[in-house]
Amino acid sequence: MASEKSKILVVGGTGYLGRHVVAASARLGHPTSALVRDTAPSDPAKAALLKTFQDAGVTLLKGDLYDQASLVSAVKGADVVISVLGSMQIADQSRLVDAIKEAGNVKRFFPSEFGLDVDRTGIVEPAKSILGAKVGIRRATEAAGIPYTYAVAGFFAGFALPNIGQLLAPGPPADKAVVLGDGDTKAVFVEEGDIATYTVLAADDPRAENKVLYIKPPANTLSHNELLSLWEKKTGKTFRREYVPEEAVLKQIQESPFPLNIILAIGHAAFVRGEQTGFEIDPAKGVDASELYPDVKYTTVDEYLNRFL
Repeated sequence: MASEKSKILVVGGTGYLGRHVVAASARLGHPTSALVRDTAPSDPAKAALLKTFQDAGVTLLKGDLYDQASLVSAVKGADVVISVLGSMQIADQSRLVDAIKEAGNVKRFFPSEFGLDVDRTGIVEPAKSILGAKVGIRRATEAAGIPYTYAVAGFFAGFALPNIGQLLAPGPPADKAVVLGDGDTKAVFVEEGDIATYTVLAADDPRAENKVLYIKPPANTLSHNELLSLWEKKTGKTFRREYVPEEAVLKQIQESPFPLNIILAIGHAAFVRGEQTGFEIDPAKGVDASELYPDVKYTTVDEYLNRFL
């Protein structure tokens, strides 16, 4: 007899990625709860989103990251806690770690990650300091003895593909495309729903316990030059490519205002340093989601680009 699916609590479930995690958890048969500040919000869009949660069988739990009693109460009803909190609340996940430790029943914690592997990045400032908060939460989780999985996913497709990899551009190239570095370094682009699916699949998987879960589907691992060539083939147009050498990229990071400097620093780490792909996974520390779950029918970059034709 198959074991019962874990009860999953999603914290930050109404956010950009969080709504996908809630949907994937419910779709994959987990009893799913979402911690929300207001179960009947006046904002029509948020109210509509919460209704889709409830229609999918999701339980809404009224609570707040800054109300420890509500946090502990929510955590006590879960086997797995997945945090999808935004960048401004990363450090405050220490409250969630404290609640999980106090509750004492959680079998797996996924802190809010989903970008670069923060323990092995050489990303430059000011992004380095921001990602330092994620490092702090990792160490706090480990010190508390909480079983964990750190989900690392490269670029969100919805962020990097509408502009065909030009991170500061408002849309696809018209006549020229700006490329950081030489354009030959491989990066990873994953559709948000697929990130959520792989994350939830790992929730009950002992192979992912106390490991980094690297989400990098093979067909979605390609260089900026390859991405542009794919777009040129689809549109029948050719774009002039303007290559920005690393020194110029670093100078632009230093001179740009927030949040452009952060976006450029992430682009430098991915497109110039190759941090999303340029390494072998240490089996003692990490696992490849595509190898664990080869049957997942993920959205390829090729398919995703068809949305913009």
